[in-house]
Amino acid sequence: MLVLLPPSEGKTPPRARGPQLDLSSLSSPDLFPVREKVLDALIEVSASTDALQVLGVGASLDAEIARNVQLRSAPTREAKHVYSGVLYAAAGLDRLTPTGRARAAESVRIVSGLWGLVAPDDLIPAYRLSMGTHLPGIGSLPGAWRGALGVELDARADGELVVDCRSATYLAAWHPPRSSDWVQVRVLRELDGKRSVVSHNAKHTRGVLTRHLLTRRGRAPQDAEGLARVAAELVGSALLAVELGPPTRGARTLELVVA
Repeated sequence: MLVLLPPSEGKTPPRARGPQLDLSSLSSPDLFPVREKVLDALIEVSASTDALQVLGVGASLDAEIARNVQLRSAPTREAKHVYSGVLYAAAGLDRLTPTGRARAAESVRIVSGLWGLVAPDDLIPAYRLSMGTHLPGIGSLPGAWRGALGVELDARADGELVVDCRSATYLAAWHPPRSSDWVQVRVLRELDGKRSVVSHNAKHTRGVLTRHLLTRRGRAPQDAEGLARVAAELVGSALLAVELGPPTRGARTLELVVA
């Protein structure tokens, strides 16, 4: 099983005494060359006068963009502590038992515009960069990462269940091969018998599913049907219903219905 998560926009800066960034120590070391190029480009643009415009953020985030300039010497902490948005609060990757931590280390990967791919225990600094950014000298980040992520992940996903919790922006960086059992997780809200797509709730619910996959007893699901059965264990508490759709363009859709 491979669980793919997006990074969170919200990040908790590590304390000043944390070790400095060491790109060579990150998991998936074959991504190092692209990481170097993207990091250098981000540092350069973050120091420019038009940094906010290029990175697509408002003036309220000026301090975060300024912090990008110091990323090579910035303190780091495990990614599971740095990412602190709604999805990560629900997934609780930083609050797992030893068994859960081992499962997360094996199965969970975070697709990032800056690092390409990180594991929960990789040491990273807080940063600001969306996968939807076009960096000078790099261009489209999904395009920059696509080839390297394919080399890294295609073999890993071959014949495996891929539980895809990414948003569309991060989905563009890599599609699982047809040899995988690829399931995209979608969250719907039901109100007065009508269902609609939700955004904020979707992050929380995907986090709930991720935590359930890491903490429940028993064997991890091996295919889409098994994933649907595991998700259905949440019906009556976190969910109203679970529905698994037919394959479309190489992927199946697992719909998680909330109130």
